Parts: sequence; C-alpha cells; structure tokens
Amino acid sequence: MPANFAFPTEAEYIRFLPETILILMGTLIMVLEGFAGDGHRKGTHKVALFGLFLAMAAACYAGSNPGPAFSDFLLVDGFGTFFRMLVLTVGILAVLCSPSYLSRERADSGEYYALILYSLVGQCILATANELIMVFIGLEISSIATYVLAGYLRDDKRNNESAIKYFLLGSFATAFLLYGVAWIYGLTGSTNLAVIRQYLQTSATADPALVGLAAGLMFVGFAFKVSAAPFQAWTPDVYQGAPAPVTAFMSAGPKAAAFAVFIRVYITAFDGIAETWLPVVWVSALATMVIGNFAALTQTNIKRVLAYSSIAHAGYVLVAVAAHSQIGTAAAMFYLASYVFMNIGAFALISHLSRQGERYVQVNDLAGLSQRQPVTAALFAIFLLSLIGVPLTGGFFGKFYIFKAALDSQLYWLTVLGLLNSAVAAYYYLRIIVVMYFHEPGHATESLEEPAAGIRVASLVAALAVVVLGVAPSLLLNVASRSSAIGR
Repeated sequence: MPANFAFPTEAEYIRFLPETILILMGTLIMVLEGFAGDGHRKGTHKVALFGLFLAMAAACYAGSNPGPAFSDFLLVDGFGTFFRMLVLTVGILAVLCSPSYLSRERADSGEYYALILYSLVGQCILATANELIMVFIGLEISSIATYVLAGYLRDDKRNNESAIKYFLLGSFATAFLLYGVAWIYGLTGSTNLAVIRQYLQTSATADPALVGLAAGLMFVGFAFKVSAAPFQAWTPDVYQGAPAPVTAFMSAGPKAAAFAVFIRVYITAFDGIAETWLPVVWVSALATMVIGNFAALTQTNIKRVLAYSSIAHAGYVLVAVAAHSQIGTAAAMFYLASYVFMNIGAFALISHLSRQGERYVQVNDLAGLSQRQPVTAALFAIFLLSLIGVPLTGGFFGKFYIFKAALDSQLYWLTVLGLLNSAVAAYYYLRIIVVMYFHEPGHATESLEEPAAGIRVASLVAALAVVVLGVAPSLLLNVASRSSAIGR
C-alpha cells in the first residue's frame, strides 16, 4: 500500500462523480437492451442523453469543490473541469446525430451509445489525470471504446479497415508512451506529475539526455492521439472508413482530451526541461500544418478533406503549446472549444448528406445543395468559414489568440508560416462552398430528404456556438484564462 494512501473522503468521490455516472448509465443501457425487443432499442439514445446531462451537472458540482482525489491520482481544477465539460458536450452532439444514421444503416443497438459513454469516461479521466498511470488508464479506456466504434458496422469493409488500422497503429503508439512512462519512473522514482516536476527542478543527478528521451517517447504517444506529424498518417483512412457520427465524435472528443493531458503533462511535469521539448513541438506544429493543408488540396472525398483539415488544426493548437505560456494555454483551450463545434457540426451534416451506405461523400455530390436545402447549405457554410478563420466566427478568434500567444513568446517565424498555411487552407474550404452555391444541382441532391430532428438540433447548436464565440469570444476566453493556470 503506498505510503501516502488514505481512504477516499466524500469530497473525493464527488470529484469522480461524472465518470461514475457515465459508467453506470453505460452499463444500464447494456442491461436494458437485453430486456428490450428490437422495436425498443431506438430509445436507448434518450438514456444516453440523460446520463450525459447528468454527468455535466456532476462535473459542474465537482468543479465547485476542486482538489485532488484518490491519493493525488486525479486533480479536479478549472483546467480539468473545462475539458470535462467540453468532451461531454461532444458526447451530447454525437448522440443527437446518431439515431437517424443507425436507423438508416439498420444498426440500432444500445451498445453504440454505451461505447460512447465508456469512451467519455476515459476522456474525463484524461482531463483530470495527475499521475502518468492514470494517463495511461484514461487513454486506454477512451481508445478501446473508440476502436470498436470505428468498426461498428461489422459488415462494412470500410469500417473493418478503419478499426484495424486505428487499433494497430494506436497500440504501437501507446507502447511508446508506456516506455516513456517507465523511463521517467526509473529516473525520478515517481509517476506523479508534481513530484516529477519538483525532482527535475531540484535534482542535480537527473541525466538531461535520459529525461529528454523519456519526454520524447511520451510525445510519440500523445502526437498520435492528436494527429500531429509525423504520426498523423492514420487519420484520413480512419476518418473516411468509420461511420460519419463516429468520425464526428473521434475528431472532437478524444482529440480535445488528448490535448488536455498533453498540455498538463508537459506544462507540469516537464516544465523544467522546456528547452528540450519546445523545439520538437515547434517543428511538429509546422510540419502538421503543412502536411494537413497541402494534402487536403488534392482530396475529392469530403471526409478525407476534413480529416486532413483536422490534422492541420492540430498544428495550430501545437503553436499555442509551443508558446509555453499561460496565454498560450488559454488560447489552446479556446481554440479547441471552437474547433469542437465547427468540426462536429460539419460531420453531423455529412452523416445526413451521405445517405445510406455513405454513397455520396464526394465534394461534387454537394452540387446545388443551396437550392435543394438552403438551411443545410448555410449551416455547412458557417462551419467551413469558421474552419477557415473568417471574422465573426469562433475559428477566427481561435486563430487570433493562438498567433497572438506565439508572437508574445517571440515565435515570429512559426506565426508567419502558420498564417500562410491558413491562407492555403482557404482554397479547399471555399471550393466546397462554391460547389454548394454556384454549381447546378446534381443527382446526389435531387433525392435528398430533410435532416432528422437530432441532426437539425446538433447542427443548429453547433452553428450557434460558432457564431457566439465569434461575436462574443470573451464569454469563453475569460473562463479559459481563469482555468489555464496549471503547473504554475
């Protein structure tokens, strides 16, 4: 039994309440499905939504009484609460846009929603992890559930390919992460982030080369999860092959949680050796932006376009991490929140536009959409304009704060190159808008039905959030600024 072990108090159980609720509700869905006939399985998404809203309330309540839990394995603070709320929001939007898709594909099942809840358990743990052991546990809980979701349509070869690629490459990256954790434990005698930080700052015996090696090995694991170069190759194939609602979920929730733990680990544990890992983050940020944006220029499949876009946006967030400041952390938090809404909104609409079997996922399949469904086209345009970074959208202020943080940290070249990359990205986003508004309607849009209620709600909420963050960014930026003081 660890020397600092103590029996959990009531406050500690409350700090773990969101995860407890998600576990119980996911298990309840699995149990209820066993008693329900096929005709009643469609209602399981309502149970999942109830559990998610309950978990959000619990996260707010736990955040009002911050502190460590379970022998400092978890740390509930403003930073963790921010990301808890963010990934739970992703879960709600993903569940809203899933029922119509699953019904269309004849794949209604409670296990789908249970897997989303279980994945969110891991993501919430990542947001509050204060130990490298808990980082690994949270990462695996989130990843294993997401691996299964990527291959959820078992009779679809694309789903099977997506799942196997994600699983094999994800397992490979996790091995690097674990090897780094083992190294840092051997060097410092602890896996607690605060203890590692103190040891590296005060010990004269720590070998800088070995500590840098440990940090580098862990970077491989985190870079894979956030789709950062040079470990981004899996993203286009997995995003294209997975069911559209799953792609919406995995492109937002797991990525936000992975960035949360990436920032916490490197700002807290490895802050004392920042001069070692900051150049690596600088190079990775630039390579990620370049690869994502230039590869997207040649894509014709809209899911692959947004997959490479997702890679590029990971590069923008890494620019904020490279700033290595509290302002940079707040900018990354704001940008990730904006990115979540614009990306999940876009994929929610794709799940509607693609139709059964995802037959219509080419850019040209959107020809004349504005004439057939003007509201759908307008919402999609809002998300694309925000991804570009057009003023009065959340994406604009997200990029503005990130590059401002980089300039404040004297990262002039990275800022200039990032802005040039944003200009390149405008081409492939505007191409989609041109197809929707200036091309004649084609066969793909002639037979298009109105979006299901869940997709309408999810896309409208996401669009409203994008606009609000563009018009009144201080509403969220103030929260991010107050919550960004981690490890300092």
